[in-house]
Amino acid sequence: MTAKLKITAIGNSAGVILPKEVLEKLRVEKGDTLFLTETPNGIELSAHDDEVELQMEIAEKIMRENRNLLRKLAQ
Repeated sequence: MTAKLKITAIGNSAGVILPKEVLEKLRVEKGDTLFLTETPNGIELSAHDDEVELQMEIAEKIMRENRNLLRKLAQ
């Protein structure tokens, strides 16, 4: 998929308008957050952040392994 995007003024900043087809492909809507990542091939735009996803997986593992300890701390 290729989409031609035009840079437009938004207050003192600049932005792009994403066509409906791009929003559907990304599975996002107005108000959602997108992540821009620089890759060796250019810029990647995605609906999730790989680093945050990894951090959440680690946190969930710690919570599972230390469930009883976390319950005690919550009291």
